[in-house]
Amino acid sequence: MADIDISDDRPRGRLTAREDGTEAGAVSYFVLDADPPALVAVHTVVDEAHEGRGIAGALVRHFYRMAAAEGVPVVPLCPYAARWAERYPDEAPEPPAALVAEARRQAAARRGRA
Repeated sequence: MADIDISDDRPRGRLTAREDGTEAGAVSYFVLDADPPALVAVHTVVDEAHEGRGIAGALVRHFYRMAAAEGVPVVPLCPYAARWAERYPDEAPEPPAALVAEARRQAAARRGRA
């Protein structure tokens, strides 16, 4: 795997991976308006030219570490992030069901605004 740099753009809700200076993939997310708040992974994508290099996994791992550093849970609505969480339960604690339900409600409301 080449050198990967991951950066967070919280206002845009985008965690971006750059490989050798070129954008290679991203996790789209939002901050759940709840008590407790949570980071909600909505979509993970890797550019076709960068697939198969572990970039999606690196992004999701970084996302979970970022949430842990902030002391908030992650709700993985993104199918890739959810599968990753199942494979790495020691790094990806399962969020409470009520938080998942609220994240789904807020994600649907956000889609309705588009």
